[in-house]
Amino acid sequence: MNQIPFAMRGFASALIILIGLSLCSFNDPVPKGEYLRKGYYIVVAAYRIGQEKYMESYADKLNRTGRHARYGYDAGRKFYYIYLDYYTDFDESIQEMLNTRKTGGFTDAWVRIMKEGENPAPVAAEESHKGVEVKTIQDPVGVEEKKQMEEKPSVPLVEEKVVKVVEVNKEKVSAVRPLLKEANVLFYLYNPTNSEPIEGQVEVIDGDMSRLVKKINAHEVVTIPDPKNKTGKVTLIGSSFGYRKVQHDFVLGGVTPENMPEYMEWREDHYVIKFDLDRLHRGDIATLYNVYFFNDAAVMMPESKYELKALLEMMNVNPSYRITLHGHTNGNARGKIIKMGPGRDFFELSQDVVEGSGTAKELSHERAITIKEWLVANGIAPDRIGVKAWGGNRMIHDKNSNNARRNVRVEVEIIED
Repeated sequence: MNQIPFAMRGFASALIILIGLSLCSFNDPVPKGEYLRKGYYIVVAAYRIGQEKYMESYADKLNRTGRHARYGYDAGRKFYYIYLDYYTDFDESIQEMLNTRKTGGFTDAWVRIMKEGENPAPVAAEESHKGVEVKTIQDPVGVEEKKQMEEKPSVPLVEEKVVKVVEVNKEKVSAVRPLLKEANVLFYLYNPTNSEPIEGQVEVIDGDMSRLVKKINAHEVVTIPDPKNKTGKVTLIGSSFGYRKVQHDFVLGGVTPENMPEYMEWREDHYVIKFDLDRLHRGDIATLYNVYFFNDAAVMMPESKYELKALLEMMNVNPSYRITLHGHTNGNARGKIIKMGPGRDFFELSQDVVEGSGTAKELSHERAITIKEWLVANGIAPDRIGVKAWGGNRMIHDKNSNNARRNVRVEVEIIED
């Protein structure tokens, strides 16, 4: 009398199975390997869950070539990262990352910053996860210190240390953290979309006179030069070719450890001033001020290679970019034009150069063409690069002034991004 009809029982069973499957689908699979703990990781590759075999294969390949590669899981971003080194010091990690890019063959290496609380607590080693390997993160207390705590439980080693640190920070904060004008500073340029550091420079500008005081390379610990003006105003402009410039303005003597702008922070023994550089977008124009040409020639000087490589990297990293190269000269006088010869030497006035004459507009066109041909020779499709010549019609300084050389330039306009 109380029995459920067979058809209804079948429907109920199917419903239970569907509910169970749907619940399972909302549970993230348990990741393989260790959770990344707080610190700074020199990362060379990233993988999603489900790509473990590729991750392990690449890590094994690196280790077979003498690298000490490991991998860990970032639960916040849900990525595995293969990393070569781990640091607790921010500056040391940045320096090692730059060394890895330059000498280690990993031009795209970056620093993954793991903050406290970004990942769940480490899983106990004795917990079962159906055969999935889980490595336990070591207790932050050292092994020997932990052993002492177990032998002498009445001695609160950790608690005493915490109290001492708090007292020092409260009573002597001014001694530990000097004023900005008296302290060491690191200029940190980075891409906000992926937190990767970017090589570049920071210009220190006198805020009263708009005068350049000094150019400083990013990621080096320095002191900010005193502009020695009346107000103490300083402007910092962080820049790297291929990215929009970022400007910070403040009074040098007015920045204290207790009164810092949001783009500053204190790290151990120095300030970090951050510049989040966004890549160039459609309509933006960047000037190749560090690409130089021989007089009257569409042949570049050897010191142009550094900024050309930055332009090439910009085009490779952003494959959807289409650009126009705008050539400019200092004045509109007609004169001699020297072009590359059949040997296609971009950086030397070789014996096979071709000499002729023409207008300033023609010279500016040939110079822009030279840069285009260099990019094409290095793998960039020619249909991604347009050329426009202006001669001396858009000079930015008087042609007889001390800055006249800056009229001779090639600008890069982003047409599509």
